[in-house]
Amino acid sequence: MLVSVVIRTLNEQAHLDELLTAVEAQSLPAGYAVESVIVDSGSTDATLSIAEQHGCRVTHIKKQDFSFGRSLNQGCEFAQGQLLVFVSGHCVPVGEYWLQELIQPLVSQEASYCYGRQVGRGPTKFSERRVFLKYFPEVSKIPQEGFFVNNANAAVTRASWQDLQFDEELTGLEDMHLGKRLTEQGEKIAYVASASVYHIHDETWSQVRNRYEREGMALAKIMPTAAMSLYDFFECTFRSISKDSYAAAKQGKLAQCIYSIVMFRTLQYWGSYRGTKLARIIAKATRRSYFYPDQHFDKPDSEID
Repeated sequence: MLVSVVIRTLNEQAHLDELLTAVEAQSLPAGYAVESVIVDSGSTDATLSIAEQHGCRVTHIKKQDFSFGRSLNQGCEFAQGQLLVFVSGHCVPVGEYWLQELIQPLVSQEASYCYGRQVGRGPTKFSERRVFLKYFPEVSKIPQEGFFVNNANAAVTRASWQDLQFDEELTGLEDMHLGKRLTEQGEKIAYVASASVYHIHDETWSQVRNRYEREGMALAKIMPTAAMSLYDFFECTFRSISKDSYAAAKQGKLAQCIYSIVMFRTLQYWGSYRGTKLARIIAKATRRSYFYPDQHFDKPDSEID
């Protein structure tokens, strides 16, 4: 059986060699083979030469055509495997059995979509490591309840992907959207704690805010009742900063992490608040455009501040 490891890249030279080396070192049962597939959206660093050195199959998507769902759909179409594995270009598998553990629920037909653990490493901020602890605990759930899944470290059967595919219009969370639709059809999702990767995020503060803003926009489409209010923003920010500060103090890291904690949590929830509110404004504009096609409707960005 062929397993395709699909990796989206845009200037991922920092960790791509380590990632591909780890993929090549995976131990799989007899009868399994692995191919590495790169979906590149215009890298200008050494990403493509590293991919060539490792014998990857490479497909390209133009920057102007890029969306998270569209790039994955293209990668899945280009891939040849019966099992499709997704891993971020700045993640590194932990150990030689990562891939075997990740695909096992698919092979045993206990699930059609599954995801593994993520652990922060290197420059990954203290609060994001705490986010990883919340969403990727030490105990597996095979299958799990709910439709949460994360494509930074995930696998799906080709049949399940082909049936629905990823939404190409979403600004993020294409994994959760597919997971929701699969569970609505009665399929199962599994969480495999033993299939762990190091997730290395070295984002600027504006990148943190933008990431949560686009995910907030996507979440508003996937779960319309999950919109964040201004009160939610203040409450979640205060509570998260308090809890992170307590955890950092217990580890003797409060002095060195307090600025990062305050910045990350504030921008995380501010981005989420802006994203869900922007989604509502866009939806309102769409409705007005449909019902009143002769009227112009335009909301300035300042109205979501």
